[in-house]
Amino acid sequence: MKRLENKVAVVLGAAGKDNMGQAIARRFAAEGARVVVAGRNEQALSEFAEEISARAVLCDITHKSQVSALAEQTLDALGRIDIAVNCTGVGLMVKLLETTEAQIDQMAALHFKGTYFFLQVFCPALAQGGGGSVILTSSASVHALLYHHAAYIGSKAAAEALARCFANEFGARGVRVNSIAPGLTATPMTSREMQLPGLQAAFLKEYPLGRIGTVTDVANAALWLAGDECFMTGQVLQVNGGLTLRRNPLPREINANLAAAQTPG
Repeated sequence: MKRLENKVAVVLGAAGKDNMGQAIARRFAAEGARVVVAGRNEQALSEFAEEISARAVLCDITHKSQVSALAEQTLDALGRIDIAVNCTGVGLMVKLLETTEAQIDQMAALHFKGTYFFLQVFCPALAQGGGGSVILTSSASVHALLYHHAAYIGSKAAAEALARCFANEFGARGVRVNSIAPGLTATPMTSREMQLPGLQAAFLKEYPLGRIGTVTDVANAALWLAGDECFMTGQVLQVNGGLTLRRNPLPREINANLAAAQTPG
């Protein structure tokens, strides 16, 4: 029997080609779950849903009404929700004193308010069916600081606190709430940075396991969190090859690597 046979899973943030949300949804479907994928790009969602035999629903996490509609449409179509995953996120690299109010508002709306809406909607929905697993995506940078990333880090840290609060209150109703914290990972969000000569090398030396993380690593962790064998709630799973045992590289180290990689041999 497959590990998620007869489970219904919602994955929000699955419109980006080969992003974490798609990797998780693909893995859940392969393990027997009936999957609903959601996001803001209708065409991309429809194409991906067809690929994995899933349902597609448009949803902007910054609007609670749309998050509620996502849950309602899933319940109407499939009768229950056992797993809810929030993979939405936008990276922001701006110096502390140069971060604008608009940028702070964007991070707060997506990572804090949106996460709050997601938990407000899906924790009761899972409890209604007897329990299940809510999975959020955080970041290793909350625990191993990265320069020029404060608004992103602050909003992700706030979301980790929300996970603990909802885990505490909904645990008695069988709902587990946990976060996954990847480090630098090859995704559409990081594609530009990952192509910079020397950047990966600057990060790589800080990973005890000797390589940069992949979306497959994240999907594998999400699969365990989604399964009934997981006896954990209110926690942050550090799926980053041991990065948080060390640190992210300093700006001068990154710049030195970039310069060395671009210098003709």
